[in-house]
Amino acid sequence: PNGTTKPYMVSISGKTLDDNLAMLDRIAKVQDKVACVELNLACPNVIGKPIIAYDFDQMRMILKTIQSKKYSFILGLKLPPYLDSKHLQEAASIINEYSSMVRFVACINTIGNALAVDEVSEAPFIASNNGLAGLSGPAVKYTALANVRQMRQQLKPEIDVIGVGGIESGTDVFQMLLCGASAVQVGTCHWKEGPQCFDRICDELKKILHDKG
Repeated sequence: PNGTTKPYMVSISGKTLDDNLAMLDRIAKVQDKVACVELNLACPNVIGKPIIAYDFDQMRMILKTIQSKKYSFILGLKLPPYLDSKHLQEAASIINEYSSMVRFVACINTIGNALAVDEVSEAPFIASNNGLAGLSGPAVKYTALANVRQMRQQLKPEIDVIGVGGIESGTDVFQMLLCGASAVQVGTCHWKEGPQCFDRICDELKKILHDKG
């Protein structure tokens, strides 16, 4: 849509519903330049604010409000990790109510309330929020795989699932695909390795698929 060979995808996470609506309204004005929008309902790093997608009444209210705006761009949701299957099922049920609007979900965002401590300074590695932040990378992969598989089983087939969490190799991508992911996101690996990780991971995945015939 932006005249390049790669799609431009926008991920947003406002502190309030009004923040999110303001951003979505601005995106709607330039939607011909945007392939899709990911609304992050899973950010654990907004100090003093709960994770929206754990509050199912609030989650339903937000989706109902956004649906009333009748945006025409492709919209998806970034979801938090659900550590209880019943909670995941409830989230999936709500999302299914808005299947005409929600085209994909990305599972998972970071696992909140994590803490890393530096033994040299004898203090948390992160200064804000008393050192608490979201856990990402290889440590979350198995939780991500479980969420991807269960979301694929619970959601309507027209809603795609994007696998996120701990992807560092072609094997990791293949495992996400086996669990029902239509695509994947790579975050921590990109931060550590740089953009060259994408070609490496794709080449590894191609080899796996070639070897399997």
